Amino acid sequence: MGFFTKRKQDRDTGIQITERPAFPFYIKAPMVIIGLYLFFYILFLLQDIIVPFAFAGLIAILLNPVYNKLQKWKVNKIIAIILTILLAVIIVVSILLFLSAQIAQFSEMLPQLKAKSLALWHQLQHWLSVTFGITTQKQTDMVNEAMNGSKAYVGRTLNTVFGMISVVVLIPIYVFLFLFYKPLILNFIYELFDEDNSEQVAEILQETKTAIQSYIVGLMIETTIIAVLNSIALLLLGVKYAILIGVIGAILNLIPYIGGIIAIALPVMMSLITKEGFTTPLLIIGAYGLIQFIDNNIIVPKVVSSKVSVNALISIVVVLLGGTLWGVSGMFLSIPFVAVLKIIFDRIEELKPWGKLLGDKMPAKPPPQVVNVEETDDEPADKKENE
Repeated sequence: MGFFTKRKQDRDTGIQITERPAFPFYIKAPMVIIGLYLFFYILFLLQDIIVPFAFAGLIAILLNPVYNKLQKWKVNKIIAIILTILLAVIIVVSILLFLSAQIAQFSEMLPQLKAKSLALWHQLQHWLSVTFGITTQKQTDMVNEAMNGSKAYVGRTLNTVFGMISVVVLIPIYVFLFLFYKPLILNFIYELFDEDNSEQVAEILQETKTAIQSYIVGLMIETTIIAVLNSIALLLLGVKYAILIGVIGAILNLIPYIGGIIAIALPVMMSLITKEGFTTPLLIIGAYGLIQFIDNNIIVPKVVSSKVSVNALISIVVVLLGGTLWGVSGMFLSIPFVAVLKIIFDRIEELKPWGKLLGDKMPAKPPPQVVNVEETDDEPADKKENE
């Protein structure tokens, strides 16, 4: 008999029953916190393995329809997988070649940009010193500290997902193996659960696949539209390297809520360096603000149209947590991960409240005990107090 168990005899049958008493809150809470800490610490330690694996899983789900189509055409299984991966590689390489050509043109102007940037930086230092009393040395130390932090942040990302070995070798191999062993993986998931739950497991798997495919394809279409809108706006405003900056802004927009803010800074900085006055920067902010409004209210609801919607509060929190855990890679992976969790939570009775918390659907009839009296009753609050 364990330390935390006790046995008692049933009065009717005389059978000995083993009871496990519930732990008090002051014991359960630290255990949960320690468990979560160990879980996320292990994720952090194994990021070099888990992050490429996670990206490969998303890519495999995205490429699965192409692979299935080739299989219906009676193409050999291995050849179908190779052709599917080759198609994805061609698309990625084409995008990289386009960006490389734009960056090559941008590099020709680097000396001029550097000189103008230094002049603007000295003007800003003087203004901060006069207006706020911040010494030049203090400003330099603050900038150096921020740069060192950003280098470590970006460096951690480059060393995990976007490192040469991961992109060129690990991810394609993982994708190949995911598609090749797909029946084995699905069969394993089914056998983990009882036959009575097979329909529920099938529903979760189907919705997960559909949600991830819808999410990623929608993001790709959204990114293309935003890149076109950004480039047109910057070309009309006469900003140099408008296409390159517009595409980079669209890619940054993939990072929910945070990326869009960073994307505005790039063309504003370019206009400050290459043009005189503040008219163009203000017009860029207005144009990008309009594009963000169109993106959030038209493009995302109509184009992305993921079957699983995560509310803005949870999205921002998980994106920041993902960035802290795995850098930029964690930001990209956080929303699909939470979407999968919501699908699972919505299918398990005990976890449905957590699924509702992650979603963006407001309750039709919230309990009156947890909302403002004025929101649940038309009677004035002072009248209810008098009663």
